[in-house]
Amino acid sequence: MKYLIVILDGASGWPIDALGGKTTLAAADTPNLDALAKSGTLGLARTVPSGAEPSSAAACTSILGYDPVADYVGRGAIEAASMGIDLAPDQVALRLNLVTIQDGVMASYSAGNIATEESGAIITDIATELDDSTFKLYPGVAYRHILVATGHLELLKTTFTPPHDISDQCVESFMPTGPGADLLLDYMGRARVLLDNSAVNRCRTTGGSSPATDVWPFWPGAAPRELTPFAEMRGLSAAMTSGVDLLNGLAALVGMERLEIAGALNDHDVVVIHIESPDEEGHAGDMAGKIAAIEAIDREVIARIRGYAREHELRILAMPDHPTPVEIKTHVGEPVPFVLAGPGIRHNRGTSFCEDGAKETGLLLDPGRGVMDLLLESS
Repeated sequence: MKYLIVILDGASGWPIDALGGKTTLAAADTPNLDALAKSGTLGLARTVPSGAEPSSAAACTSILGYDPVADYVGRGAIEAASMGIDLAPDQVALRLNLVTIQDGVMASYSAGNIATEESGAIITDIATELDDSTFKLYPGVAYRHILVATGHLELLKTTFTPPHDISDQCVESFMPTGPGADLLLDYMGRARVLLDNSAVNRCRTTGGSSPATDVWPFWPGAAPRELTPFAEMRGLSAAMTSGVDLLNGLAALVGMERLEIAGALNDHDVVVIHIESPDEEGHAGDMAGKIAAIEAIDREVIARIRGYAREHELRILAMPDHPTPVEIKTHVGEPVPFVLAGPGIRHNRGTSFCEDGAKETGLLLDPGRGVMDLLLESS
C-alpha cells in the first residue's frame, strides 16, 4: 500500500456574500475532490489546537501526525532547518520578511511579491552591512528570510505580529514588544536606512513595483529538540515536496526526504505534496484568484493522482492545513475539511469536498493529528 497526502494550504475559508453564501472552496469547480468525497471518508479536522497560533507550523505538524503543542518548534527554527542552518543553544532564529510600509501602513507583507533574485540581492546588501557577533541574516525564497540572533534567548519571549496579519493596517501598535524588542527595533531601523538607498529598490520603484521599505522579524524559534523520526514512529518511509521553507523544514526535522515529485511513490511509502497557492491568494484577499488556485490543484494534481490510483494500491488524503479567509487576509484556527479515499476506506455519505459538506457527515477529528491514524490504519 502507498499513501499520498495533498495539503491545499489555506484553501478553506468563510462564506462570502458575493458567492451566494458559499466559501471559495465550495464555489470552486472540483470534480476530482468531490469524486473522492463520494467514494471515501469526508469530515472535519481541528488541526490547530485551542490557544495555538493558527499557522501552518501548528496545522501541518498535526497533519503529519505530531502534536503541535507537545512537539512544538518555533517556526523560525523550522524554516532555519530547511535552509540547513544548525542553531547553537544560545541562538534564536526568526523569520524575516521584506515588506512595504507606506505612510505607516503595511501596504504589502511580501514587498509586492518580490522575486528571489531581487530579494536575495537586497538581503546580501543588508547582511554585508549589519551582520555582526549578534545578528546573521540568511537569504531565503522570495520575501521570506531568516535572521539568527546569538546570545539573546530573551527574544523567545518577545511579542511579535506576523506582517500578513496586519495588511492595510497602521504598523505602529504592532511593532515587537517585551524582552529583546529594543534590540530588534534598532536592527529594523538600521535596515530601513539601507533599504532607502537600495539600488534594487530604485529599479523596482522606477518599474512600478513595490519597494522593500522595511524588514519585519517575527516567529522566533530556538534549536529544536529531536523529534521522533516519521519512519521510526510509523514504520514507513516518507518524503515531501513543497515550495516553502516551513514544510521543507518540518520534513527535515522528522526525517522525511525532500524531493521532486516524479517517481516519488516508487521509492517511498508516504509522499506529502504541499501546495501554497490558495493561501497566497487568501492573504492577497483575491477571491477569484483563490478559487482559480483551488481549481488548478483539482485539475492538475488531484486528477493525476486519481489516474495513478486506478492502476496502483493507493490511499489518498487531501485537506487544507487551516482556513485563510479572503475577507481578513490571514489565518484562523477553525476545523478544516479532509477527505480520505482508497482501498479499505469506507464511504460515510459525503458528496462534496467543502466545509459544509464535511460538517454534514458529523465526523470531527479533534485533535486533528488523528487524520494520519485514519489514513494508515488497517492497511
